[in-house]
Parts: sequence; C-alpha cells; structure tokens
Amino acid sequence: MSTLSPGLRPPPVRPAAVAVAPEPRAARFRLSPADRDVLWLYLLTRISLWITAHFARWLFPAQSGVRETAPVLAPFQRWDANHYLHIARDGYFPAGAGPWTSGWDNREAFFPGYPFLLRAVHTVVPDWTAAGLLISSAAGAVAVLALARIARAYLPEEGAGHRTVVLFLLSPCAVFLAAGYTEALFLAFALPAWLAAMKHRWALAAVLTTLGTAVRVSGLFLAAAIGLLFLLSVRGGGGRRTWWSAGWTLLPALPPAAYSWYLHAHTGDWMAWKHAQERGWYRTFHTPWEAWANTWTGAFGGTQSTGYAFMFQAELAAMLVGLALVALLVRRRRWPEAVYVALSLWALGTSYWYTSVPRATLLWWPLWIGLAALSLRRPWFRTVYLCVAAPVTTLVALTFLTGRWAG
Repeated sequence: MSTLSPGLRPPPVRPAAVAVAPEPRAARFRLSPADRDVLWLYLLTRISLWITAHFARWLFPAQSGVRETAPVLAPFQRWDANHYLHIARDGYFPAGAGPWTSGWDNREAFFPGYPFLLRAVHTVVPDWTAAGLLISSAAGAVAVLALARIARAYLPEEGAGHRTVVLFLLSPCAVFLAAGYTEALFLAFALPAWLAAMKHRWALAAVLTTLGTAVRVSGLFLAAAIGLLFLLSVRGGGGRRTWWSAGWTLLPALPPAAYSWYLHAHTGDWMAWKHAQERGWYRTFHTPWEAWANTWTGAFGGTQSTGYAFMFQAELAAMLVGLALVALLVRRRRWPEAVYVALSLWALGTSYWYTSVPRATLLWWPLWIGLAALSLRRPWFRTVYLCVAAPVTTLVALTFLTGRWAG
C-alpha cells in the first residue's frame, strides 16, 4: 500500500501496453479560467511590487537630504543584475581582462543563458534594466502558470493551483522574481520541464531542462530529478519508448560542458566558473557542519553588523526549511523531488557560509505545493502564513529595492 498522503500522491503511472491518446496541441496552450485567475493574481502582485519600488525611491533615498529621486527603474538594478548587465553588454572577458586582472568582478561565475537573452532583448528594448524586467515579467508569468498546473496534478482540492501561486508570490524572496535575476527565467524552463516529465514527454522535458542548465547550475539538479523520475516510470512499466528515451536525460549536460570549454579556451581553467564563485562569494568547499557553524557565528556571534547578521539569520532559517522539506519528501517517498532539493541544499550548504539559500526557496516548488496542501486542509494555516509572510515579504522587498540587501 502506498504511504503517500492523498495530497502528495503522484499521477498514476500508465502501463506500457496501454496506448494513450496524445493531448491535442491546441489544448496544451489554451488558458482555462483557473489559468486566467492565476495570471490576474500575478499581474496584481507585480503592480503591488512596482508601487512599492516607486515609493521606496522617495522615502528611502541612498543619501539623506537629496531633492531628486533615483531613476524609475533604479531600485531593480542591484547586485547580480549588474553582473548580468555587464556580461550582456561587454562579454565575459572585455578588452582582454579576466581573473588575472586586478579588481576583477568574477563575472564568469554566472552562466550565460540569461545574459545572452538579455542582450537579445536589448536589441528591441534600449534600456538594459527595462529589458531585464521584461524578461523576468514574461518568464514569471510562464512559471506561475506551470506551477499552478503542477499543483492541480498533485492536489485533489479545488483551488489548489491558485492557492499554491498565492503562497509562492507572497513568499519572502518573491521580489527576486521581478528583478533582473535568473530565478524567474529558470523556473520558466524548470516547471514546464517537470510538468512534461510528469506526462512522460521526455524529449520536451529534456529540452526545457537543457535551457534551464544554460541559466543556472541548478538545472543539473533538475536533470537528476527528472532522470530518476524516468527510471521510476520505466520500473513501474509506464511511458512509451521506455529505454529509447533515456538518451534525452543526457542532453542537459551540454550547456555546462560547452560553457566550461569556452572558459577553458580563455582562462585555461575548465572549472573557471566554480573558482570565480570561490573567489567572489566564499564558495570554497567546507563540510556542512563547518558551514553551519560559520553562518551561525555570522548570525549570532556579534561579528557582523546588524544588517549582515539578519541576512545570516535568514540563511539559517531557509536551510532549516529546506532540510525539513527533504525529510518530508523522503517520508512521502517523493524521491525525485527529494533529490532535487537535497542537491540544492548540498551545493548551498557546503560553502564557507550559507549564501543565497533564501532565494533558492523560490526554486523548490514542492515547498509551495506542500504549504498549499496544508492551508487547504487547515484553514487557520493560511491566516498564519499571510500574517507572517506579508510583513517579511515587504521588508525583504524594501531591503532589496533600497540597496540594503547585502546588509
């Protein structure tokens, strides 16, 4: 007997001998009323965020006493968004500069998918920041649609997709879905890839995952999860073409391999992107307990300013959420999802200290589906979540939009 709860039970695996009629092409792209509701919700939250950004320019200027506000889009052009802009505009090694140059910004740490798309969109949208916001806005719309459809496949309750998207868009780090960062674009590939894999459309899932690996190294974690899902479907007798489709699971390795080859050609280092992360963001390998101890010291040891200490506290909290999520997925025997989140935690939890774990929660779609399931069965949880998430989400958004995110 299955040990999965009703809300987390996967769609039934179809026997290989049963011919399944393909889904009509038109139906794949048709928006249902539930889809339109999700898009309206997405649009309203974008408007809310833009209003917050507009007033933040007036109320929290970079310097006191100024009489002119920053440009309208300035709140969104922060930190990593600047790295992507520089790569898209100047390339990875402009004028022969590189890791051998004093003051180098370690831009090769960032995968080329997003900068490449940013440069392409910039040919139509002259302003770099506006081009990045357009990418994130369009990608975010695709992501929430796919997330809602995945949630409806997992959860039997009416309104499951809408509820999942609400919790996701009000999550503490949701501001990064709107900024010129890679989270929205990655999810626009990763979530449809997972949806395709759930339907045993392995070729489509592989192509979408390959696009994801061009954007973030997290795409390799997704590829591992989809590969495991494929093996489980074959073991269960499901899916047509069975082992013939296995070759598709190797396709996502191509973008990281090509990027490593490109970096080696310019630097002589096959792992130049990883070494750039180590130089710029303390991502040298440390055991998980060392990383926890170093982050704990930063959070509560009095070694950092209050702003940085708060960031380290958020890192610890997000890591605990991730560990609890993996434990729950293992308990529910959701092995592919557990592999995906566990690999993410391993990558983030073996640096000198934790970096970007709160942002990574945006990529853990099982988290938002699980919280939606809990809120649908325990109405009080939705109230508690919204009361806690609303101020935290607003605080994080203001922290980022006013240039105070890094402490």
